[in-house]
Amino acid sequence: MLSQRILDRGAWIFLVLLGVATVLVPVLNLALPPSSPFHVPTYLVALFGKYVCYALLALSIDLIWGYVGILSLGHGAFFALGGYAMGMYLMRQIGTRGVYAHPILPDFMVFLNWPELPVYWYGFQHFPYALLMIFAVPGVLAFVFGWFAFRSRVTGVYLSIITQALTFALLLGFFRNDFGFGGNNGLTDFKDILGFNVQAQETRAALYAASCVVLGIGFLICRALVTSKYGKVLVAIRDAEARTRFLGYRAESYKLFAFTLSACMAGVAGALYVPQVGIINPSEFSPANSIEAVIWVAVGGRGTLTGAVLGALIVNYAKTTFTSGMLAPYWLFMLGGLFIAVTLFLPRGVVGTWQWLAARRKAAAETDKVPAEPAPAPRAAE
Repeated sequence: MLSQRILDRGAWIFLVLLGVATVLVPVLNLALPPSSPFHVPTYLVALFGKYVCYALLALSIDLIWGYVGILSLGHGAFFALGGYAMGMYLMRQIGTRGVYAHPILPDFMVFLNWPELPVYWYGFQHFPYALLMIFAVPGVLAFVFGWFAFRSRVTGVYLSIITQALTFALLLGFFRNDFGFGGNNGLTDFKDILGFNVQAQETRAALYAASCVVLGIGFLICRALVTSKYGKVLVAIRDAEARTRFLGYRAESYKLFAFTLSACMAGVAGALYVPQVGIINPSEFSPANSIEAVIWVAVGGRGTLTGAVLGALIVNYAKTTFTSGMLAPYWLFMLGGLFIAVTLFLPRGVVGTWQWLAARRKAAAETDKVPAEPAPAPRAAE
């Protein structure tokens, strides 16, 4: 009964398709020769892995926007922080194989004449510590930010502007060379992850599969949350926060937990993203990236979870297609036009509209099954 409540038909279809993609893409990449028409090149495996990471980021945004009503325009900050935590681990694995062959300091620190490794880089040579920081850094920042914002009852557009200001402040900070994170160039030239060559074909396939597995786990966590009693309270806060407070619920505590969980999911997405693209720099903090992620959710359908994933895949595939040809200078105009069109003509998004139409057909079919009441007999003439 519990599994039926958490996983409806749409959720099962999503998980089955995700499972097939998790297995099929690496098999077609590793088991088939490049001459085969069904062979998936390694660059496509990395590209698909990047799409999956974006889908996990969209899922985290849908959790708070679709079910709590928190429109975050700065979720890219948590994505980037998780990416930097993974990047710091990967940089510590380079060692003497760097350009300057320093056993401890990354190349950019040697170039900038740093005398020693900053204390906040300590421990990142160990993967368990880096994994902890991938969750802790975005989670703690989201908790502290949400604690003050939600207790002050900052909502609506004001909260959205503050989240955008947060990511912009981090963007300016990470651009500085004396911040200790590579400045404008960021972190790159990675060699190994867990002892495996990060550029190897097998490693690329494993990173893609790991990203799909994490996406599935994140989806199950979100489904379990939104279908529980806790999720019903979140929806009540979204629809009528003041009334929910009058009923005795501490809305700020519910919002804080969802916001922190969402930030942790975004951080994990960033951590999986970095070894697959090979670089992390301050541009990931750009407010435009966070706004684009919101568009993914709007296109797919907020408040559906599967819609967020689908929207991320659709928009990023379109971005890859249109930014590599003659239409590249016009991509941002096309993206803005897509968002306006969805807002006007598909306000529920692709998946939301499909669910709405299916519900209407079901309701109409049930109405047709109800037998009509017999007409009253004519009254005798008096």
